[in-house]
Amino acid sequence: MTKTKELISIVIPCYNEEDVVNLCHTAITDVIGDLPYDFEIIYINDGSTDTTQELLEKIHAKDKRAIIINLSRNFGKEAAMTAGIDNATGNALIILDADLQDPPSLIPDIIKMWKDTGADVVYGQRIERKGETWFKKFTANGFYNVINFIAANVEIPKNTGDFRLMNRRSIDALVQLREKHRFMKGLFAWIGFKQVAFEYNREARVAGNTKWGYWKLWNLAMEGIAGFSTTPLRVASFCGLIISIASFMFGGFIIFRTMFFGVNIEGWASLSVMILFLSGIQLLSIGILGEYIGRIFGEAKKRPLYFIDTTHKMDK
Repeated sequence: MTKTKELISIVIPCYNEEDVVNLCHTAITDVIGDLPYDFEIIYINDGSTDTTQELLEKIHAKDKRAIIINLSRNFGKEAAMTAGIDNATGNALIILDADLQDPPSLIPDIIKMWKDTGADVVYGQRIERKGETWFKKFTANGFYNVINFIAANVEIPKNTGDFRLMNRRSIDALVQLREKHRFMKGLFAWIGFKQVAFEYNREARVAGNTKWGYWKLWNLAMEGIAGFSTTPLRVASFCGLIISIASFMFGGFIIFRTMFFGVNIEGWASLSVMILFLSGIQLLSIGILGEYIGRIFGEAKKRPLYFIDTTHKMDK
C-alpha cells in the first residue's frame, strides 16, 4: 500500500511583482521537485495594478500545483498573508516573499529542522540583511528592542520576517485570530507552541522595487506597538500625573511667595514655554488615546479582512 505524502503549502503574497513572479516560481519548482512531499503553491494577488495577475494565471495553466487567489482590491500584505493561510490545506505551510529575498533554496533545510526538532513553528531569523541601508537595519533593531520591552506577555524574536514554517496545529490557532489591525509577526509569536529559530542570510531583491517605504514601515510599527501593549497609554497617564503634581507645587510656591514676601514673579517667556510644553504633552496624549480609540472603532465594525475576486485551484 502506497503511503500518502504529506502536503506542504507555500504561501506567497504578491503586489505588483511582475518582474519576479516567474523567477520565483521557477526557483521554487527547481527546489521542491526532488522532495518527498506534495506541494501546493498559493499565490495571493493583492490587487496588483500591473501584469502580475496575468502572469500568475499563466503559471497556473502550466503548473496545477499553483493556486491563484485574486483579492478584490489591495488589502495590504498582512491581509494577503492571512488569505493565503486561511486557504492553505497542507499539513504545514511555508511563507515566502515573491522577491526571492527569502531564498526558496532554503525550503529543504527549514523542513528538515521542522522534522528534526518537532517544533510547531520554525521561524527564519536573519543573520545578514543584504540590500538594506544601515538606517533601515538600525531602526528595525530599535523597533524590536522597544516592542519587546513594552509588549505584554509576548516576545517577538529579533531580526525575523514572515519567512517561516508552521504546522497544522499552529495554523489552526492562527486562523482564529481575526483582528482587523494585524501585525503578523506579533500574532505568530502570540499563539505560542514550540517555536525554534532557523538562521539564514537574507538576500537583496532580484528585481523590481520594494513596496515598503519608511512611512509604511512606521505605520506597521505603530500597529505592532498599539496591538501588543498599552504602555503608551500608561506613559501618557504617568506624564500627566507628574506634570499635574509639579504644576500644583509650583502654583503653591508662587502663592506663598507673593502672599508672604510680596514678590511679583516675572518671566513671560518662561510662562509661554511652559504653556507650549504642556500643550504639546496634551496633544501627544490625545494622539496616543486616539490611536487606541481608532483601533476599537475598526474592530467594532467587524468588516471582513479581505474579499476574494477569483480563484484558480488545482484540479481534484
